[in-house]
Amino acid sequence: MRSTIDAEAAVQTVFKKHFGYTPPHVVKAPGRLEVLGNHTDYNDGLVLSVAVDRYILIACGPRTDGKIELVSSAFPERETFWMSDLKKNPAAPWADYVKGVLAQLRKRGVHFSGFNAAIHGTISMGAGMSSSAALEVATALTVRQLHPYSLTETGATVPPKRNDKGQLPPLVPAERMHFAKLCRAAENEFVGVQCGLLDQVSSLFGKAWNVISMDCRLLTLEHAPLIGEALIVCDTGVKHALAGSEYNGLRENCESAARKLGAKSLRSVEMKYLQARQAQLTTREYECAHHVVSEIARVVAAERALREDDHRQFGQYLFQSHESSRDFLKNSCAELDLLVELARQHPGCLGARLTGGGFGGATINLVAYHQAESFMETIARQYEERTGRHMKPMVCQIVDGAG
Repeated sequence: MRSTIDAEAAVQTVFKKHFGYTPPHVVKAPGRLEVLGNHTDYNDGLVLSVAVDRYILIACGPRTDGKIELVSSAFPERETFWMSDLKKNPAAPWADYVKGVLAQLRKRGVHFSGFNAAIHGTISMGAGMSSSAALEVATALTVRQLHPYSLTETGATVPPKRNDKGQLPPLVPAERMHFAKLCRAAENEFVGVQCGLLDQVSSLFGKAWNVISMDCRLLTLEHAPLIGEALIVCDTGVKHALAGSEYNGLRENCESAARKLGAKSLRSVEMKYLQARQAQLTTREYECAHHVVSEIARVVAAERALREDDHRQFGQYLFQSHESSRDFLKNSCAELDLLVELARQHPGCLGARLTGGGFGGATINLVAYHQAESFMETIARQYEERTGRHMKPMVCQIVDGAG
């Protein structure tokens, strides 16, 4: 709670420094951790995730000249543009996520005018917590605060009314899903990353102390308690650029494999069927499909372990997931592999794997609460001894979603 209050004060300070007045509104959206289900979401699969206490915050205020001006505590340049001229600026790529959401809002008939906005984050860049999705969600909620609107499947509808305190009603689940789809479209169409819905759904549907279980074909969600262990993130310090070719390349191989197997998506493919028809696929298509098919099965088994309160078995599926990512999907790296092996050696660690898209980034570790301090001290020391990189593990609390 203290860190959240500090972050809200920080974003207000950034706003006041640049714009000269106190912002009337502050919104925030949490980052997420993918617990299990690596690259299954865009394959209509199953995935487990959580919203965590690392946030993107936006302080905002209206303006009347039709311009939108953005500043960020993380980047020195400010970005100013007309609301009617939403195009990429190579000098400020971080603003593409905001512009993409604004473009989607316009497409859905949401009316808004210019505004000032200051952006501040407590999500570590490259740590697999999807700061991009949190920024997209926070942008959509910023416009909602300034110019209230409601979304349906077909677009904007009757806007919500504020209560006596000037507060808007919380988003109902159906509208949260419309927000998630809008934010995904922003990333797909404007930014150019062909992501699934996992990141945006996690930021919007998080529930404190619970794992989100998402069926990406049916778009249904359930929550399952995860109490008794700490979620600890270890950042490799290796940078990765997921907006490049790697993520889209993995998706293309998965979709190509499904087509050759006569399936709408890899969700419909069983392992025996895949192995029997391996010759129909390229080597890379088979590797990607093998990971996704086995990962979906692992999520099913992990959900069962959670229901039976078997957290040690649940953790084993995290280790297995990492091995599949390393050997088949090939989105790991030497530093991620090292962190998982160091985690496996600690008696308090139930499971560990890479989290997020991979190609660098971070690991998520499921650690018994009473051994969390020992785990963090040991793995940080061992990682620095082996790589020369200083690493500070982060304990993440599972929190409610935005909106």
